[in-house]
Amino acid sequence: MGAPIAAFPTSGGGLICLHKGDITQEKVDVIVNAANSRLQHGGGVAGAIVRAGGQEIQEACDRFVRRYGPVPTGHSAWSEAGQLPCKGIIHAVGPIWGEGDEPEKLRSAAHSAFTLAAQREMHSLSLPAISSGIFGFPKKECAEILIQAAVDFLNDHPVDSLQEIRFTIIDDETVGIFRQEFEHKFGFDSLIG
Repeated sequence: MGAPIAAFPTSGGGLICLHKGDITQEKVDVIVNAANSRLQHGGGVAGAIVRAGGQEIQEACDRFVRRYGPVPTGHSAWSEAGQLPCKGIIHAVGPIWGEGDEPEKLRSAAHSAFTLAAQREMHSLSLPAISSGIFGFPKKECAEILIQAAVDFLNDHPVDSLQEIRFTIIDDETVGIFRQEFEHKFGFDSLIG
């Protein structure tokens, strides 16, 4: 499990957390993959998920795309978790920076992932900094949008099954930016240690 950096209880009874670590090792019900629309797991978080969870994850995604077509930007898809310690994977397709309407597409991708987790009665979810890697989304704006999307979802759905949204990020730079956003949005008391 990742090292806890920050946590904030929402008014709806949920919990938003920040951990530094490897998302493939998180002990949560479901993890979110920062996916491309064809669900190809080449590098970044997607590549790490297949390396840790097995080729059956890529095979399941290939079957999904053959059956339903590519996942549109701002939407998400479910797959089994292979050998990962979670119950499933939500593949959220965030925007590539420069394609237009990126903030709304990122909000939509996060909301789609949270909604899919709640529909499947998952209680805890861990996600990375969607689109902030090879897709080039500015990290500070990514942190602002994703954290606010988590707050909005948990406050708007207080009776849903999804009660914990955890950001699990492996690199120091991005963890630092998300930590600053937690402090800015929730105050110094949200920081752990």
